[in-house]
Order: sequence, then C-alpha cells, then structure tokens
Amino acid sequence: MPILKSNYEPLFLFKNRHLNTSYKTFFTNQAISYKRERIYTDDNDFLDLDFSLMNSNSLVILCHGLEGSSKSKYIISACTYLNSQNFDCLAVNFRGCSGTYNNNIYSYHSGKTDDLNTIIKHVLDNYNYKNIVLLGYSMGGNIVLKYLGEYPQFSKLIKCGIAVSVPIDLESSSNELAKKHNRLYLNRFMKTLRSKALYKIEKFPDNSISKQAILTAKTFEDFDNALTAPLFGFKNAKDYWDKSSSLNYLPYLNIPCLILNAKDDSFLAEKCFPIKTAELNKNITLEMPRYGGHVGFNTSIFEKYNFWSEKRIHQYVKHIIY
Repeated sequence: MPILKSNYEPLFLFKNRHLNTSYKTFFTNQAISYKRERIYTDDNDFLDLDFSLMNSNSLVILCHGLEGSSKSKYIISACTYLNSQNFDCLAVNFRGCSGTYNNNIYSYHSGKTDDLNTIIKHVLDNYNYKNIVLLGYSMGGNIVLKYLGEYPQFSKLIKCGIAVSVPIDLESSSNELAKKHNRLYLNRFMKTLRSKALYKIEKFPDNSISKQAILTAKTFEDFDNALTAPLFGFKNAKDYWDKSSSLNYLPYLNIPCLILNAKDDSFLAEKCFPIKTAELNKNITLEMPRYGGHVGFNTSIFEKYNFWSEKRIHQYVKHIIY
C-alpha cells in the first residue's frame, strides 16, 4: 500500500513533540460515563470492560497503552468522538489496570494477545454487532497488530485494525525510552510498574522474583529481565521483545490496518516506521505525520477538543466499512 501523505498540521506550539505528547494528559478534562462489565478468564482471573453505547451496529474495541486504562485521556477522547459518530465503544482495561489488582501474580505485557482474544469471543457470544474495529494506542496498538497477524482465523466481523503511536519493534523503542530526552516518561512508567510489581511479589511470596532487582530497575530492560521475562516464560528481556513485537506479524495482516506514527514521536525508533513492509502488504496503510508526538496529534490550544487523530480514525473506519 502506498505510504500516505498526512494532512496533520498543528499550531506552532504543538510542533514541540513533548508538549504535543503531554497536552491531553495535563490540560484537557473530558469526561465519559461507562457501563462496566467484568468477565472471567480461564486462568481464574478477570478483565474489566468499560462500554459506552449508542445503540449502534458497529463496535470499536479500544486498547490502551502501557500503564493506561479506560480512564486515559486519549481513550476518553476517542470514545467521545466515536460515540458522536454513532459508534459503540468498548474500552479495555488490561489486567491490573482497572483500579483493582488482578488475581494472579502476572498481569499483562506488550505481546499478550490471549486476553484480547477472550474479549472478542465474549463480544461475539453476547452482543450482536455487524462490524467490529480494533483500535490500539501505543502498547495497545502493538497488541492489536500482533493479534491480527497471530490469529488468522479471527471473526469476519472484524473489519479493520488501527494502531496509533505504536512501538512495533519493542527492543528499539525500549532503547529509545532509555535515552536522556525521555527520562521523565520512563521514570513515570517505572514508578507505577515497580509499585505494582512489589505489591504482587509480596502477595505471592512463593516466587523466584528478586525484590532487589525490581527496586533497582531503572529501564524497561532491567524491569523486563527482572519480572516480565520470568513471569511469562521468556529467556530474558530480548527474547520477550523479539517474540512480542508486532513488526514480525505485519506481513500476515490480511484485513485493512492503519498505522499512524508521528515522525517526531520520541518513543519510537527507526524500526517503528515499517515503510518496506507496508509497501509489500496491500492491507497496511502507513501514515507518518511530521509532527504529533506520542499519542498527541493536538491542533490548537484555542479548540475545546483536539480531535484530529479521532477524526482520522473515523475517516479510515468509514472508508473500510461503508
């Protein structure tokens, strides 16, 4: 598929990638009313699903980024706009992200697609939609793309996938976040990851996880070597990244998928812009605006809501479904 030229052109202030990245989180105050539904998994755990319904025959399933939730500003913004365009929304909370700790010592990771599969099966068994769209942000985008490449026999009701600000190559993205200019973001992630990990290893004392390794972890590599890899059966952080990166699954995408990655996204390295792969797979639409930051894409401080990416998502979905 040809690489698309983007029409995203922000106000001068949002040409600063860090302001664009942080603006929605700190300077917007949208609210939404969800209806929560808890479903149970085969390993004696649960997932909390937050619905925002408009009595539509089309559903968008939204997957948040690392340490996000259905309450993340970008998720609320997307649900708000898609509801206004008569789409039902299901905002996923990955394990341990809904405000309640999950039952098991392990929770989620960047390539854990089985929970998304469980959610989709639940929707298919209990709801009557004609169209389903998978939408993921950052880590959630990696999960969406990996799922669509990993489960080739998924339901025909899933019409397309969309991934925004997605680190399709986890190793290079992790290395990028370890750089000095991303220190504030990394420290924020590490603070909540460490807190959750310490709670879990104290609740489940019969484990081989090193508390000291968690306490001293300063990067994703440290943390994934200390916790993610041993909990989920990977050899080490690199093995986890290699096996969980959606980059390896892009050639197998057999339905339309939009990848929206800003060139100035400080979380993403060169490998996260899969130009050659997109050119070889007709199902991939790759859009790389010059600006946008990480899950930013704001346009102006004078607008109550900055809906550029939400409008772009809706435009793409309409093109596919209708």
